[in-house]
Amino acid sequence: MFTKVNNKVVSVNLAQAGPIVARRGAMLFYTGNVLFQPHQIPGSGGMGAMSGVAGMAGRMMQGEHETTMIAQGDGTVHYGFRGLEVEIVDLSGGGELRVEASRLLAHTQGLQASVVSTSAQSGGGGGGLRGALRSAASGAVTGQGMFTTQLIGMGSAVILGHGGFIALQVAPNRPITVDPQAFAASVGQIQTSLRSTVSFRNMGRTGGEGFQLDCTGQGVVYVQASEQRL
Repeated sequence: MFTKVNNKVVSVNLAQAGPIVARRGAMLFYTGNVLFQPHQIPGSGGMGAMSGVAGMAGRMMQGEHETTMIAQGDGTVHYGFRGLEVEIVDLSGGGELRVEASRLLAHTQGLQASVVSTSAQSGGGGGGLRGALRSAASGAVTGQGMFTTQLIGMGSAVILGHGGFIALQVAPNRPITVDPQAFAASVGQIQTSLRSTVSFRNMGRTGGEGFQLDCTGQGVVYVQASEQRL
């Protein structure tokens, strides 16, 4: 549904694709009759009044959300953002995409977006205070935070990154370990687990590989060709 114009811009024909949800400020130009309206990811608000760990989680959950706009009508819209590289993720056969809101450029309306806990993705965070602290510590290292954006359904999405992307197949007999800051997104049933290679013996000698992200399960992991955060 999306078409790459070059490695930094995509276009989409609304008459063929239907309404498109994109982060605010991503529209570069369009032709035809197009209407833009504000759009909100379900579950991204309403938690500000909570206290304690729940309140901290609520504030981080709100921080995960990027303001989005929905485009509909009869025209072709071109999207890009800050000169970042783009990658089209095809979920026309159905599936699940997990990606940071800051890395999500646009997606078709057939994909239902929600904000979920990264501990559910990692499978090892646990609940309560311990799970929240583990997710927060993992997020501080990887730059992902305690929450991430989940897209489920049929359609396609566009993600953002530095230096282009590599799609890595993950299978039960083929786990993959990646640099946490190069990790961009995952499709399918992927579990991630942050692992430290730092010990008192090698402290200060591990360079940029002090933390590694183990990816297991069944699906695809997208890695950007850079450790630069968005």
